[in-house]
Amino acid sequence: MKKKILATVLASALALSMVGCGTDAAAKKEAESSTAQTAESTEKDANQTYNVGVLQLVQHPALDTATEGFSDALKDKLGDQVEINVQNASGDTATCATIATSFVSDNVDLIMANATPAMQASATATNSIPIVATSITDYGTALGIKDWDGTTGMNVTGTSDLAPLDGQAEMLNELFPDAKEVGIIYCSGEDNSLYQANQITEYLEGYGYTVTAYTFSDSADVATVVQSACGASDVLYVPTDNVAASCAETINNVALTAGVPIIAGEEGICKGCGLATLSISYYDIGYSAGLMAYEILVNGKDPATYEIEYAPEFTKEYNPVIAEELGITLPDDYKAIDMEENAEE
Repeated sequence: MKKKILATVLASALALSMVGCGTDAAAKKEAESSTAQTAESTEKDANQTYNVGVLQLVQHPALDTATEGFSDALKDKLGDQVEINVQNASGDTATCATIATSFVSDNVDLIMANATPAMQASATATNSIPIVATSITDYGTALGIKDWDGTTGMNVTGTSDLAPLDGQAEMLNELFPDAKEVGIIYCSGEDNSLYQANQITEYLEGYGYTVTAYTFSDSADVATVVQSACGASDVLYVPTDNVAASCAETINNVALTAGVPIIAGEEGICKGCGLATLSISYYDIGYSAGLMAYEILVNGKDPATYEIEYAPEFTKEYNPVIAEELGITLPDDYKAIDMEENAEE
């Protein structure tokens, strides 16, 4: 009986040993397979080409420069592994929607939306393809997000072109402390322009100015609106408004003739019609957006939780041509804008 029990125990031990060997062999085979798959995946990623669609609202120096910065960043990081298709909507929101829809149909890997209407059209077209935007003043306003906390909670992230509005109001007061009436000119169709106008109005009223908004619906009525504003204002303020930027020459023709100086929200507008600006680098925010796109495409960062990034530096600049025309001398800490560069653009 004892011999029978001992034989049974030895048989069981042998069986367990064989099962263990089988399990080890299976585990080893699975590990080898996983390693091979990982190597294959890594090789595939190394050879993968990413397709990126760029939707730019309109052609003007600020947005052009932001697109250039974005493209340079992706090319610097990915080289020939990225194909960038830049489409310009020529300032038309319906065209923005058409371009965004075409990008979705093409199943691009990522959409870069340059300016607020471009971002809004892209967000409407897809809730799955990552969207990295730039040249957006306030994402919460543009996307209708209440209780803004710095992230969108959706497939959208990017960089902001918001220069400190309190600093711009301070600049206006520094240059024109004796002015009484300030007119703000912007396109009524741009939500971010309304945001800027409301914010800077509070700061300007704090300095004792009377502030009046003058809005136009499109480029057709810009000259008439600016003429009305010049007739009632000592100084004009133009925020980072894309339609205003594309109509800067028209604005300048009216305001300069009337002898009314303009404080601009960014360098591109200042080149076209402004006396001075507290500006950011659009190339830099475009480049930062490109780096964000890289993190999303290659490292899998989630745009929903990717915090919006802002320009780190601001520069006091002035338009030397308009300053001379108006007979105004700017303080020493203002940098002259390179107008030859503007002429080339």
